[in-house]
Amino acid sequence: MTGSQRREQLLTVSRRLFAEKGFDGTSVEEIAARAQVSKPVVYEHFGGKEGVYAVVVDRETRALTDALTAALEEGGHPKLLVERTALALLTYIETSTDGFQILVRDSPVAQATGTFSSLIGDVATQVEHLLADQFTRQGLDPKTAPIYAQMLVGMVALTGQYWLDARSPDKHEVAAHLVNLAWNGLAGLERHPTLITPLEA
Repeated sequence: MTGSQRREQLLTVSRRLFAEKGFDGTSVEEIAARAQVSKPVVYEHFGGKEGVYAVVVDRETRALTDALTAALEEGGHPKLLVERTALALLTYIETSTDGFQILVRDSPVAQATGTFSSLIGDVATQVEHLLADQFTRQGLDPKTAPIYAQMLVGMVALTGQYWLDARSPDKHEVAAHLVNLAWNGLAGLERHPTLITPLEA
């Protein structure tokens, strides 16, 4: 086995273990045993468990970001963008279940990027610009687009986390429900929404 093949094998084994047991529940000993290598081989390729984890998270983050960005960059009617983005996330969960399980855990690696929440924040920033354009066309205040972007992307992301385990109904039906709620809500936005019950001081 070549060095690059061994590295890929270790990443595949580690990805499965991190999905099953999480970062804290996985040891270098387990990675080595499952890959049928000695511990020094793992250290040689990645410097330790943190190194393997960082590469796995980076790969999964890129895969999901690419899928979501591609859905957003296709353009078209905003309702279609919501549908495509929801389907892109659900398809990623369906085809990369281990990867999504790793991403939705809190990352123990000390970094500002690579966590699911930071990834979702990046997507919300992209959605924010699309919403601002729509709000302007509808005579709504585009300054409120950031908060609505967080709401919309958060709704899709949390539904994805729920669907990770539930897997029912199928992803198309889930996406249809997401679009139903998001689009019909957005279509009926008030210009100046207020709480029915005033906040207490």
